[in-house]
Amino acid sequence: MIRYVIAFVSVVLAFPAWAEINVKEVTSPGGIKAWLVEEPSIPFVAVELRFRGGTSLDAQGKRGATNLMVGLLEEGAGDLDAQGFARESEELAAQFGYDSHADAVSISARFLTENRDEALALLRRSLVEPSFSEVAVERVRGQVLSGLRSSLKDPDKIAGKRMSELTYGAHPYATAGEGTIDSVTALTRDDIVAAHQGALTKDRLYVGVVGDITAEELGPMLDQLLGALPETGATLPGEADVVFAGGIDVVDFDTPQSVAVFAQPGIHRNDEDFFPAYVLNVVLGGGGFESRLMTEVRQKRGLTYGVYSYLVLRDQANVYMGSVSSANDRVAEAIDVIREEWAKMADTGATSDEVEKAKALLTGAYPLRFDGNGSIARIMVGMQMDGMPIDYIVNRNDLVNAVTVEDVNRVAKELLDPELLTFVVVGKPDGV
Repeated sequence: MIRYVIAFVSVVLAFPAWAEINVKEVTSPGGIKAWLVEEPSIPFVAVELRFRGGTSLDAQGKRGATNLMVGLLEEGAGDLDAQGFARESEELAAQFGYDSHADAVSISARFLTENRDEALALLRRSLVEPSFSEVAVERVRGQVLSGLRSSLKDPDKIAGKRMSELTYGAHPYATAGEGTIDSVTALTRDDIVAAHQGALTKDRLYVGVVGDITAEELGPMLDQLLGALPETGATLPGEADVVFAGGIDVVDFDTPQSVAVFAQPGIHRNDEDFFPAYVLNVVLGGGGFESRLMTEVRQKRGLTYGVYSYLVLRDQANVYMGSVSSANDRVAEAIDVIREEWAKMADTGATSDEVEKAKALLTGAYPLRFDGNGSIARIMVGMQMDGMPIDYIVNRNDLVNAVTVEDVNRVAKELLDPELLTFVVVGKPDGV
């Protein structure tokens, strides 16, 4: 029954007034900083940890080590094997999640207040004392290799991989964080231990906590949970030298429908023109059925079921990307229309009506993101990593609403570059 309780509160607990969320900064006696939202109405706590660096920290020739290491954190810790760790989590009704990304390792925990000490002690074991047993390593390695083999037959994965190779050169972003079949097969337990010591360190740690806990309780808890982690870790990679050649790169793949991804230089999250660019993207390709690309490519011409654009914000590179799928004999036309709309937006811009609809979509959807303790904890950690002020949650929609059509159209001229817009097509496209 206790399992159902924690599942219920983690899904449905929402703050009635998202704009009144009170975020406090807490510093532990040992100097660990966290952002906290106290919510004592339900005896439940969510903790979100983020370690900057992620799979980009892999050592030369060890691609996939960080990803494999993160997959092993709940596969045995201290004197517990994988089954023992899972059994204790179940008995405590605690939920833990471990994930790796290009720029971060993410770890989440959800637990009832009454089990807080025991749940945090178990989480600490996984962070500080992972066993990395040979049995667990081989089991998780097999899972990773199975996924890598599947990706070789996935046109979407193939297209993304090729675009990364073309865009990021020698930077870690150029290759998949999961590694390759060869690199993952060659990884040793020592490589995994080194990845753990390099990635989970206090100098790149961000913490968000939401729920039934006070600031006075949180400080000592942070030291108990995280104080034994290494102070510093592996060196972060430098800025990527992003390259776009324009044109179309075709990867031959036997499929009746081609997959295309397209990209050009993007914009930094801290750029003063980020919000105009954000609104611009909703108008151009990020606004679902209301976007220009969807209207022109799908609704008017029936060339695809969906076409999208999105701002890709990474620590060491910023890219403006999009994707579309279309029949082999129609994908060339879809690409032509996307190029035309890209150039048209750069040249003549958006209308006032388009901008107002985009702003309404962005501001209306924002409160829906705050649908529970876990969601709020994740948002707070993301804010910290992006260097946002602590009151950003309250002010974010004001920043969107302050964008004018003149702002959007000025940024469209400066940001959109049809000459650099580069396509990768995977399939057997006609006329490309």
